[in-house]
Amino acid sequence: MTIQEVCLKMGLTQDTLRYYEKVGMIPPVGRTAGGTRNYEDEDLRWISLAKCLRAAGLPVQAIVEYVYLFRLGDETVSDRLDLLKTQKEALLDQRRKMDEAIEKLEYKISRYEKGLVSGKVEWKKD
Repeated sequence: MTIQEVCLKMGLTQDTLRYYEKVGMIPPVGRTAGGTRNYEDEDLRWISLAKCLRAAGLPVQAIVEYVYLFRLGDETVSDRLDLLKTQKEALLDQRRKMDEAIEKLEYKISRYEKGLVSGKVEWKKD
């Protein structure tokens, strides 16, 4: 599959795909005899994983480390597991913080909405 086809399928730019490969967020992509990238199904799975992890907020370096460990082989399974668990905990902590912020915003919004209806907003320090 060409880089253009992958871009359309995955919703990424060519620059992004090249960057993913350059920094190690995906393993090196095979090439044709002419040197053009030739994406296979396995490459698409790696791209999908990289997109998912980035969308979840994982740092590029964590993804690069995961790919590096994967390429070293089965002896790194426990290291990969630890890395994923650590990243999951970081994401859960971020989610807790976001939930707290959303709760605070909902409280403030409800106060303003009630104030607009009643014509009077009672201010409290919060």
